[in-house]
Amino acid sequence: MKLIPESENLSDYLAETEIIDFSDSDIMAVSDRLNTQSVDKIDLMKRIYEFVRDEISHSANISEQIVTLKASEVLKEKHGICFAKSHLLAALYRLNGIPTGFCYQKLILDDETAPFLIFHGLCGVYVKETDIWVRLDPRGNKAGIDARFSLNPNDEKIAFVVRPEFGEEDFHTVYPNPAPEVIQALTENKTREELWTNLPVKIYGKSSENDGNGNDGDNKSGWHNICERC
Repeated sequence: MKLIPESENLSDYLAETEIIDFSDSDIMAVSDRLNTQSVDKIDLMKRIYEFVRDEISHSANISEQIVTLKASEVLKEKHGICFAKSHLLAALYRLNGIPTGFCYQKLILDDETAPFLIFHGLCGVYVKETDIWVRLDPRGNKAGIDARFSLNPNDEKIAFVVRPEFGEEDFHTVYPNPAPEVIQALTENKTREELWTNLPVKIYGKSSENDGNGNDGDNKSGWHNICERC
C-alpha cells in the first residue's frame, strides 16, 4: 500500500512533542542499549520495533486498567493500547533520526461478539535507504496476531488486514501527530474499562459510526473486556 505523508517536511516527523517525549531519560537509556546491540541502522530499527512489540504489553492482554498516553508513560508502565504503543515506537525512532508518523485503520472489533467499527493505530516510518514509507504495527502478538518487522511495502506484516466488504478501511495518510481524538480519549478516560466504552468514533473527521452490517456503532454494551484491536 502506498502511504502519503500529510507533510512534505520530514522534520515534522522527527519533532519532539508533549506526547512523543523522547528526551525522557528512560527512553534515552533504552535507545542507548539498543544502539549498543545493533550492527547498523536497519538492525536498530528492527530491535526498537521488537522491543516495543514484545517488551511493552498491550494493556488488554494483561488486563491492565491504567491508561497510558505519553511515550514516557508507556515505557514506565510497560504497557499501552495500540495508540499508546505507537507513541513509544515513534519516540524511539525519532530519537534516532528516523522520521515516524501515525497511521490508522478502521476495523470490526469482533465479528461475533462485538461487530462494531473501531480505530486501530500503528506507525508510518520513512526508510531513507529506499525512499519509501512503510507501516509497522507494534500492537503486540497473541493467538491470531502475528505482526513483524518488514520494510517492504508490498509485503506488510501488520496485525490486521482490512476487509472492505465489512466496512473496514486502511487510511493511507501518515500524520506527523497523533489524532486529537485519540489524545482526548486517552486523556479523559481514567481506566481501560471506561476507555473501551469511549474509544474515538472519528479520526480526523473520518467516522466509524456504523459497522459492516449496518448496525449502530454506539451500541457497545458487552465488549468491555474483549477489545482485540484497539
